[in-house]
Amino acid sequence: MSGGWHRCIQWKADAFGELYVLARSSNMAGVTYDIAIIGGGPAGATAAILLARRGRSVVVCEKEEFPRFKIGESLLPHSLRTLDELGVRGQLDAHALVKHGGEIATACGGRIRRFYFDEAIQLRDRTAFQVERAWFDRMMLDRAVECGAEVRQPCAVERCDFDDEGATLATSGGEIRARYVLDCSGRNAVLGQQFDLRRRYDHLQKFSVFAHYEGVQRDSGRDAALTRLIRGSRHWFWMIPLDDRRTSIGMVCDIADFRAARKTPVQMLDDAIAASSLMAGRMVGARRITEVHPVGDYSYRNTRFHGPRWLLAGDAAGFIDPIFSTGVFLAIHSGEKAAHALDGALRRPWTRLLRFPMYSRGLGRLMNRYLRFVSAWYSEGFVDVFTAPRPPFRIPQAVNSVLGGNVHPNFSVWWRLQIFYLVLRMQRRRENVSGFDRPAGDSLAGAEAR
Repeated sequence: MSGGWHRCIQWKADAFGELYVLARSSNMAGVTYDIAIIGGGPAGATAAILLARRGRSVVVCEKEEFPRFKIGESLLPHSLRTLDELGVRGQLDAHALVKHGGEIATACGGRIRRFYFDEAIQLRDRTAFQVERAWFDRMMLDRAVECGAEVRQPCAVERCDFDDEGATLATSGGEIRARYVLDCSGRNAVLGQQFDLRRRYDHLQKFSVFAHYEGVQRDSGRDAALTRLIRGSRHWFWMIPLDDRRTSIGMVCDIADFRAARKTPVQMLDDAIAASSLMAGRMVGARRITEVHPVGDYSYRNTRFHGPRWLLAGDAAGFIDPIFSTGVFLAIHSGEKAAHALDGALRRPWTRLLRFPMYSRGLGRLMNRYLRFVSAWYSEGFVDVFTAPRPPFRIPQAVNSVLGGNVHPNFSVWWRLQIFYLVLRMQRRRENVSGFDRPAGDSLAGAEAR
């Protein structure tokens, strides 16, 4: 028997057995909650709000007491539709900075391109927000409580035991029983670790250091709240305004470079800033107001996003890289899609055989799209192409569309992206491509290339 026929027969057998279990357990006894959500960050809070508003009994187990310091402060335009639906847009309008786009530059400032979301191809929403994550996450979780979700914090989930009728969660506050589990526990990935699903992206073994500062130099008008990405020869910076006075500053490099430098995280960040003329210029008079936070080995993906009674969402499914602010975007998006899948499974239990795999495939395709973008960012040609004086075919506008969170790019975006990737491949094969100059940048050793 061929492998294909064997897999087909096995799938039908598994599906038949699953349907039998669903029919047998349709009248469940002793289940307290419809959904237990592990983690109260953006993914968990998004799902909790949507499910509670549909009348589902939801409990959120969050191991930390909010508010707490968190990095990842830049939202994308595509998330605004969901934030409107969640009922939090008014608070963002009142308390968050409006973000009109971003800027990509070389570390010496010789090559700079600003991009605005209102210039992107096929992007419905034309602005986003810069937020302080401590405030944003607390606001989202409070909204879940307003909608009827029960939130327990601090409440750490230690293990989930599944059976035909649901799951029993062993937590620091006692056992919880639920029909389904949604794991939004971030990089801790409770179920990912329990089932040994976590796999690293070997080509993205990075290290980051970051802190908040006051007094960072900003431009005026709509440029004041731009996300700035500054590319050095072997590392890059982010600069994200949080409010009128505070700015998030971070630096990302290879783990191997951090180890070879033999510096503390504070020294690593300070020396990298000093070695970049653009960064040093913007940081004149700036003062650090938080400790420097180091994070390494954060790029990974779990090999499965669902099981018979569980789904993974947000960073619990995987995290690619802090570049392009995809972390919170994917968390909100996957939390929304997971809520729809779970609600559908509660209405018609047999449909989870279709809904859960469809959810996983959709999330996997979206992560693949941004994985390709992130991998392109770390190639030498990305900044060349994006900051070229007269880039052909409106390539930056197509890239801008995806950077804005366009989850379903049309053909006009797609073919331009293919040219973009083709040029990057050509750049890897030779020193230069006519019309695209190699950017100047600095090194971690502190010698700036001019």
